[in-house]
Amino acid sequence: MKRHLTVLLALLTGLLVAPASAHAGPAVGTAAVTAPAPQEALSPTPYMGWNTYYALGGDPTEAEVKSVADYLVSSGLRDAGYQYVWIDGNWAAPTPRSSAGDLVPNPDQFPNGLKPLVDYIHSKGLKAGIYTDAGPYIPGKCGLGSHGYYQRDADQFAAWKFDAVKADYLCGIAANLDPKTVYTEFAQALRNNASKRPMIFNLCNPVTSPDWGNYPEEQQSTHSWTYAPAIAQSWRTYTDVGFVGEIKYKDVLRNYDANARHPEAAGPGHFNDPDYLGPELGMTDEEFRTQMTLWSVAAAPLMIGSDVRKLSKTSLDILEDRDVVAINQDSAGVQAVRVGPAGTTETWVKRLANGERAVVLLNRGDSPATLTTKASSVGLSGHRFTLKNAWTDKVTESAGTISAAVPAHGAALFRVGRATGKPGVPHVVAGLPQVTQVGGDAVPAGTAPLVAGGDQARVEVTVRNDGAQPVFAPRVELTVPDGWTARPLGRAPKLLSSNHSATFAFTVTLPGTAAPGDAALTATTSYEVIGKGRLRQETTTAVVVAPAAPDGDVVLSHHQWISGTSGWMSPTVDLSVGGWSPISMLGQVYPTGIGVASPSTVRYYLGDQCSRLTATVGIDDAVRNVGPEGGTSAFQVIGDGRVLFDSGVLTRDDIRQVDIDLTGVRVLDLVVGDAGDGGYNDRANWAGLNATCCGRRPA
Repeated sequence: MKRHLTVLLALLTGLLVAPASAHAGPAVGTAAVTAPAPQEALSPTPYMGWNTYYALGGDPTEAEVKSVADYLVSSGLRDAGYQYVWIDGNWAAPTPRSSAGDLVPNPDQFPNGLKPLVDYIHSKGLKAGIYTDAGPYIPGKCGLGSHGYYQRDADQFAAWKFDAVKADYLCGIAANLDPKTVYTEFAQALRNNASKRPMIFNLCNPVTSPDWGNYPEEQQSTHSWTYAPAIAQSWRTYTDVGFVGEIKYKDVLRNYDANARHPEAAGPGHFNDPDYLGPELGMTDEEFRTQMTLWSVAAAPLMIGSDVRKLSKTSLDILEDRDVVAINQDSAGVQAVRVGPAGTTETWVKRLANGERAVVLLNRGDSPATLTTKASSVGLSGHRFTLKNAWTDKVTESAGTISAAVPAHGAALFRVGRATGKPGVPHVVAGLPQVTQVGGDAVPAGTAPLVAGGDQARVEVTVRNDGAQPVFAPRVELTVPDGWTARPLGRAPKLLSSNHSATFAFTVTLPGTAAPGDAALTATTSYEVIGKGRLRQETTTAVVVAPAAPDGDVVLSHHQWISGTSGWMSPTVDLSVGGWSPISMLGQVYPTGIGVASPSTVRYYLGDQCSRLTATVGIDDAVRNVGPEGGTSAFQVIGDGRVLFDSGVLTRDDIRQVDIDLTGVRVLDLVVGDAGDGGYNDRANWAGLNATCCGRRPA
């Protein structure tokens, strides 16, 4: 979808069964539309491929598309299942139609037209997709629209031999059309194309998500599931998962959660679509592995948004993992559902065609955790179960507990079924090293581990045996960076019985000269298994070594932060986020501060050396250039997990003064929430952010 910011701002102002509502009547105030008759599934399992939008932005070219097609073949991605090469928005000429009414490709981008390009894609054993909009072309608001030309465009796409069509809704909402009505009409035209060519239909209505305005329910992306299964092979379930060149983990979780609201709508040939995969567009490898895990159990289309030609081997290995892709492509077409409550840690289960279960243990939090569920909780009965780790291919046997040590922002994925035959290798979970205390103070649950030069920390590794048989002589060795020391505490047990665990603790000491940045703690866990010898597992946790604490009276926004997140883009120093204009609130300009978009957390290390923090917080005047939606935030200052300041909800007409005592605070978090409205217009400021500190802590 071509979604320039200017277009968005213009719009802002103005256990599963087939869904009973898929054949509901027309929306109130719209004309009745007859849904197409059932047809053989064009895509019995979720389709896979690559799309131009996130990687190439608004101006894809023939040369780029050919180059990517070549790489899909040479990299092995095609053979892994990624078959579709999908041309997204802005492929048409500035005047998108000829005088005869036919769509015209931009000759600068596609000098030979689209038909030869589609032929080239097909010659590589790939399939081709194209983009349009269900609304009418409106100059200045959207670059391409098919309304009024549905049959003509469907015939033209088929004549060009496209295999798939994506229909956006920028023009549709700008023209105030009813999405169910026009999408059903367009679906009928695609099926009745003059060439009788089968074409996948991706219904894409993300700009009407609640994030972008207060749209009537029947117009929203979250309503598409009520009619789309009868007319499309897939339908977008929420707003875009990111921006051109940027897909963040928090937005991946947001889209996954929205996508999970109606799993009953998914099934063979018709799937909920949470948007595209985003390796190396703003996520760590661990975070992208989590996205791939979630999209796979969601039975979501696997469309790559990144420039595949630039991906690392790690990213390619994640995309091509056979066991993970097989779960996505399972013939039952069932979408995963959550087992138990929502929270920082969750369990999701997907029923597979052979009766097994795909089980996800999801850790949304910022620190590692060992997560568990029961085989009975995911719909399996018996006393012995085989667990295959889809990412490591390791096969173990459990007496009924499914558990894993899951890193921060990570997810474990198991294929679980009943075990038969001789006993297998017991399912032993070697925990990730966890910093539980620093300098005698407990680390708040769920916070990212943080240490500094001269610190002494307690690190724990919990090992649990979920197998039916005991394991003997469990041991844990902890490896730390050069110059650090790790001293074990206590004695190791002689054995671990079934369904028992043991915690191994260490005192880790950092030298005063420890370099700031990322460091790793690696635990090597070993144990004896009868008939298998001594087995080993290695687990690693990343910890952050803090930079030096502030010294004296400082402009904190000019001091090095540990981490900084912003709902849109990244935090900006002394400027409003996104607009790069001076920080301004209620007409007053502030020379220093931090601009962010909600949700946001900016973290500083203070090292118990500061006594006071002052600032002015509020919404930047930049939001006055857009509509009234959004533009509300809530600010919090949190010290070592304790709330020191809470602004309450602020609108664009409010500011608050911050003046708080920082005595004893080691880690400071500046947090901005969206005040519950989900809006993207929340451009928030920490203006005049100043700290009074007493000097550097001695090494």
